[in-house]
Amino acid sequence: MKFPVDFRPGLALALLSGVALLPVPASSQQTAGQATLSQVAHFDHQVTGITVSKDGRIFVNFPRWSEDAPVSVAELKDGKPVPFPNEDWNGWRNAKSDTVDPKTHFVCVQSVVADQQDRLWVVDAAAPAMAHVIKDGPKLVGIDLKTNQVVKTIPFDTSTVLQASYINDVRIAPDGKTAYLTDSGAEGALIVVDLDSGSAKRVLSGHASTMPDKGVTVQYDGKPLRRPDGRGVNFAADGIALSPDGKTLYWQAIKGKTLYSLPTDALTGWATSSFVPEMLSDRTLSGKITTVGENGPADGLLIARKDGRMYVTSPQDNAVKVRDLSQTGASLTTLVQDSRLRWPDTFSEGPDGTIYVTTSHIQDSADYKPGAPISLPTELWAIKAGPGDVTGSTGGAPR
Repeated sequence: MKFPVDFRPGLALALLSGVALLPVPASSQQTAGQATLSQVAHFDHQVTGITVSKDGRIFVNFPRWSEDAPVSVAELKDGKPVPFPNEDWNGWRNAKSDTVDPKTHFVCVQSVVADQQDRLWVVDAAAPAMAHVIKDGPKLVGIDLKTNQVVKTIPFDTSTVLQASYINDVRIAPDGKTAYLTDSGAEGALIVVDLDSGSAKRVLSGHASTMPDKGVTVQYDGKPLRRPDGRGVNFAADGIALSPDGKTLYWQAIKGKTLYSLPTDALTGWATSSFVPEMLSDRTLSGKITTVGENGPADGLLIARKDGRMYVTSPQDNAVKVRDLSQTGASLTTLVQDSRLRWPDTFSEGPDGTIYVTTSHIQDSADYKPGAPISLPTELWAIKAGPGDVTGSTGGAPR
């Protein structure tokens, strides 16, 4: 089997992790800024999250949205998803909800992220079909990638994850002590977790920066994307990114256009306090929020370790775009636009700098397209940027 010559660095990574890359004919590639899009894997179910560990292992997750997914968290081996850390953790099913403990099983996993301490963190929203939250289900699960064993489970109580919540994505501080999550449910919010103690705080709940923008309509194929009953896309705070130095947190709503940021020192330091410090009140935090710029409706965000540029998925355009964070007010530059990028969803950066992105095909799902298959085929892609692709930051995100 032959692969595109310009993708051999990614091939080396794939071979290291045991993933079989699928070739993409050069004639079908559409590039912008000399970036090349290559398919890494194809799935029979709707994928969202992707993460690549320090040694090149690739992990993905499948939420229970339209179907009762047979696997929640998987490691890719020989191009196929293998339940991780084992089949038991992946054994929860809708039909078994009364007999399988949601505290020790994945219920509805939305994202996976590997940290610099070689742990995999799994965000379990525990809300199948994005409906009501399963009691005792919402949690953040830490797995040691050296032993492939669960080493930490942080449950979220009802004051942190509400009945109408849908915890979405997570970023881990470089020192491995703090996790930052978004809640894209009915009342958008950020959630800050002290990973040592397991304490969690919900902040900016219902704040304008975490809520859908009523003036924005998410479109696809040139028309509003709506469910059969007329409801449009209404997700709150979703995409989240952390600067490589861990000092700045970024987020935005999918049904939104504005990217916001906060210094992380405004969000930490409360875990050992006997009361919630005034600095962590929404009133104080709102005064520290910075409006970074406009991305338009976006799902996934990532700040690359290698160059400090922000990668932004643009589902409406079948595109991945880039923001230069070193330039105040800089506009987005299209890195790659391709009709195969059907709802680019979540990013990860490999050890060699390769950017990976999943396509979750939300617009093709049974929720928005009557008659669509319950098991929705999706993909994982790799983006290799050529020299001179875009002009971006080289010194990391601004402090």
